[in-house]
Amino acid sequence: MKTITLADYESQHFLWKVDSGVGLITLNRPDRKNPLTFESYAELRDLFHRLRDASDVDAVIINGAGGNFCSGGDVHEIIGPLTDMKMKQLLAFTRMTGDLVKNMRSCPQPIISAIEGICAGAGAIIAMSSDLRYGSPDAKVSFLFNRVGLAGCDMGACAILPRIIGQGRASQLLYSGQPLTAIDGERWGFFNAINDHPMVPAQIMAKQISTGPTFANGITKTQLQQEWNMSVDQAIEAEAQAQAICMQTEDFRRAYNAFVNKSSPVFEGN
Repeated sequence: MKTITLADYESQHFLWKVDSGVGLITLNRPDRKNPLTFESYAELRDLFHRLRDASDVDAVIINGAGGNFCSGGDVHEIIGPLTDMKMKQLLAFTRMTGDLVKNMRSCPQPIISAIEGICAGAGAIIAMSSDLRYGSPDAKVSFLFNRVGLAGCDMGACAILPRIIGQGRASQLLYSGQPLTAIDGERWGFFNAINDHPMVPAQIMAKQISTGPTFANGITKTQLQQEWNMSVDQAIEAEAQAQAICMQTEDFRRAYNAFVNKSSPVFEGN
């Protein structure tokens, strides 16, 4: 497989940088609480697709500029134009937004969202589709689709959200559009932790991931995703095969040798 590097990638519709194996996406329209446009949706979709082959990114953090995460699709640049589209165009749009979630879930790098303030609509979906979520005390996550006359089944919400917080709680949020507060979000399992500065635990976790056995981490993410659709017996067999593959890696040998020598392993991702 041909690998690529993304440290020099020049993003057009959000900020992007790579530092020590961690890619940082910053949604950067703070004057509007960082809404998405058709173009930013597509660029995010394409970036997560490219991350599948990136050799210099081992974890990804997503955050928003100016104290908010993301207010969803831009009312004037997305919502308004959608009201004038025909079915073929609308389906192309909804499939494109769904492809963003598919690419987030299928890229091997664990994704961490650091969430402050408003996290609504598509912003809530991006947070939901991440592997880990850290929130600030003022974070409010709102699946607003019902409030604008749409179904709650947007971009995989009816499949993914119940797996995080449970069927009843997901139903409550998707039928009502009410915000999920930081306190309830942590209590329900949506947030891994609450911190006044959520980028701090996000960066700590991203560093831990990027300095760990990154090949094995990618296998873990793949299995977490694929086993949703497996029976327990199928999952156990899939994990047996996955673990046997990891046992052939140099990182596995490094960990053993470090244990024998009473030192800490230095993983290299192979």
